[in-house]
Amino acid sequence: MKSRLPKPLHRVCGIEMARHVIRAARGARIDWITLVAPRDRYWLIRDSVGAFAAVAPQSEPLGSGHALLEARGRLGGADTLIVLNADVPLIRAETVRRIAEAHAESDADVTLLTCVADRPEGLGRVVRSEGGAVSAVVEESDATDADLAVREVNCGVYCFRASWLWENLASVGPSPSGETYLTALVAAAASQGRTVETVATLDQAEALGVNNRVQLAQAESAMRDRIRERLMIDGVTMPDPSTVYVDSGVRIGADTQILPNTHVLGHTRIGPDCVIGPNTVVEDSEIGAGSRVTASHVEGAFLASGVEVGPYSRLRRGARLERDVRLGNFVEVKNSRLGQGAKSGHFSYIGDADVGAEVNVGAGTVTCNYDGDQKHATTIGDRAFIGSGTMLVAPVSVGEDAATGAGSVVTRDVPPGSIAVGMPARSRRRGGGSEEDRQP
Repeated sequence: MKSRLPKPLHRVCGIEMARHVIRAARGARIDWITLVAPRDRYWLIRDSVGAFAAVAPQSEPLGSGHALLEARGRLGGADTLIVLNADVPLIRAETVRRIAEAHAESDADVTLLTCVADRPEGLGRVVRSEGGAVSAVVEESDATDADLAVREVNCGVYCFRASWLWENLASVGPSPSGETYLTALVAAAASQGRTVETVATLDQAEALGVNNRVQLAQAESAMRDRIRERLMIDGVTMPDPSTVYVDSGVRIGADTQILPNTHVLGHTRIGPDCVIGPNTVVEDSEIGAGSRVTASHVEGAFLASGVEVGPYSRLRRGARLERDVRLGNFVEVKNSRLGQGAKSGHFSYIGDADVGAEVNVGAGTVTCNYDGDQKHATTIGDRAFIGSGTMLVAPVSVGEDAATGAGSVVTRDVPPGSIAVGMPARSRRRGGGSEEDRQP
């Protein structure tokens, strides 16, 4: 990979390749999972995926067979072992289940996943006898011309009878490179007359191992195709699926539309009947039913039902928009709550603020939340009206049913029912009663 990052930690559709494989194992109802990691990368890998699987160190990088042997003490005396490669992220849970079921039904010692590849380059070839029984898996570097003509390839997924495996694994000799490969066990079992079973997959992507950035991109493309297909089958509309990017951790409700050039990333949850896009990025956010986000960037935010955002707005982490909030163009919200029915139509910044219900924030309003050293809070009460071009210099509060005049610079609290005008703003009662100004 030519990277400081261990290969299994490179991400495909938002999560590490190793986690995709762990997910497949969990989905196949495998309870005890151990990931073998090279000792020099052990802590990095454990910190990344240790919450999802046990991680065992491999003392030296001496091949997959050696790695399995070093993990023996952590495998809990299992009768059956399934072995997967952490750099083959497209393996499906249902395929792992089929391998386990076929292994049990045939009472095999070794069962392996194979497929017929259109382009078998770089993959081990499955060699069979005239009767069709598997006799070996030959690595491409060791293959003869006859072997290279074979299109049935090894996908790198195995199921072993544990008692036979441990009896034979230690005696498998190293390859010319000095590494011990699990593929040698296939020939060993065949030579002993043991049962070697195969399970075929029609999805060639399940055999795709990632060894460079080109293959990483291929895996990403194949995974995204799967995700989009699943979502559309489940009732999500995508007029142009090829322009939509959805991560594997995303959940989207039925009758939602994801329009072109939209990215839905991380652990985003989108409810039903929404319209997202076009030209929108949503990451690690929750969007309620019936909301619409157009040509905007939403990151780490919560949107209740019936919310409208954009075009050209940005919601940063900590933004919380309650039901029926409306944000128009070029509005930025950071670490702030906007109450039910609040509106900000144009060109505003709302940061570190608590905005009440039915508040109207006029064009050009800025919460001046940073004094060069610390962030400060702004509070706006229910039904307040913030005039265009208002500067709210935090810490400051505007009371319920209060207002600010256009262009006001508010440096002190505005009492409920008052209006603040000027620079610096002075407050007076709304409604034209007394004209007495007072400095709050």
